[in-house]
Amino acid sequence: MGVNLQKGQKISLEKEANGSLTRIVMGLGWDAAKAKSGGLLGGLFGGGGGGNIDLDASCLLFDDQGNLLDAVWFRQLRSRDGSVQHTGDNLTGEGDGDDEQIVVELPNVPANVKSLVFTVNNYTGQDFSRVENAFCRIVNGANDSEIARYDLSCQGSHSAMIMAKVYRHNDEWKMHAIGETGEGRTFDQLLPQIRPHL
Repeated sequence: MGVNLQKGQKISLEKEANGSLTRIVMGLGWDAAKAKSGGLLGGLFGGGGGGNIDLDASCLLFDDQGNLLDAVWFRQLRSRDGSVQHTGDNLTGEGDGDDEQIVVELPNVPANVKSLVFTVNNYTGQDFSRVENAFCRIVNGANDSEIARYDLSCQGSHSAMIMAKVYRHNDEWKMHAIGETGEGRTFDQLLPQIRPHL
């Protein structure tokens, strides 16, 4: 069982994984909150009468100067260097476990990339009061064991969140649980808030 991270906490991924780490998977999971009264909220979720919530995970690659070098998200599922791969966009949050995953091949991350920042945006525009059971987790890609988990279910009026940062420090990969809420349907609207965390 991985570490349950608190907001602001930092850990060494290698130490928590008990050895060398070459591939990590950032998993994002969520459910649409159940309507509390007989179908009244259905119309608030948009067309089709369903309670679908489209959260989107993104991975942003920054250098040590805080410059955005690349972004992996639903419109670009693979980084230009090939080290980061999004497994595909989940439009509803249906099903158990991870709804979206981003795979990072750590040895292939270019040397000029210092930080990988993971964000989540509600593309369908609802705020997080419409979301429940939301989490992000880091998994060791070699054996599928969970290294760390961060609960994102702080329901509120925000529509986006800077989840976590995975970064190099003294030739070691570490993770910082950021958990800062924000607004925006896509990651670019969070960039001003991300910069102070780099």
